[in-house]
Amino acid sequence: MNNKIVKLALILFLVSAIVAAALGLVNGVTADRIKQLQAEKLAKAMQAVLPADSYDPVDYTGSDATVDQIYKAGDQGYVVQVTVSGSQGNITMIVGVDAEGKTTGISITSHSETSGLGAVAASTSEAGQAFRAQFVGKDSVAVTKDGGDIDAISGATITSRAVCNGTNSALEAVKTVG
Repeated sequence: MNNKIVKLALILFLVSAIVAAALGLVNGVTADRIKQLQAEKLAKAMQAVLPADSYDPVDYTGSDATVDQIYKAGDQGYVVQVTVSGSQGNITMIVGVDAEGKTTGISITSHSETSGLGAVAASTSEAGQAFRAQFVGKDSVAVTKDGGDIDAISGATITSRAVCNGTNSALEAVKTVG
């Protein structure tokens, strides 16, 4: 009986070691490609919210933990990457801020929001595009339920508030750098 348990434990250990080695190998082979795809996605999102010839990282010394990175977008303004908490997890978004401190656009690059509800904020659907278009030209945002002028996505007020919070964080962060 005791030998049987040891044998099963050894087999389980060997299978786990082989699977771990295979996963490590796959990770090693695909890591560069994943990094390249993420960089391309970021560049595309930055171009969508504030077109510029170059995006130079800027040191952010503020205390807002939602601000991931700020980029100087030539003379046009800044592009800010923020990560905020949504209803189902984190929402990472890119916010363009022009030289006058107004939002030029937002692009949601990563989220885990509920399909058909919060996920609409990032979708290419008409509703998603209309939701994101509301942010253009604003220097402060809030959903209408909170006294603002951003119409929340139906059934997704938490996501809508999160996007507003991320946009406001980006606007405030830009004020600290320029």
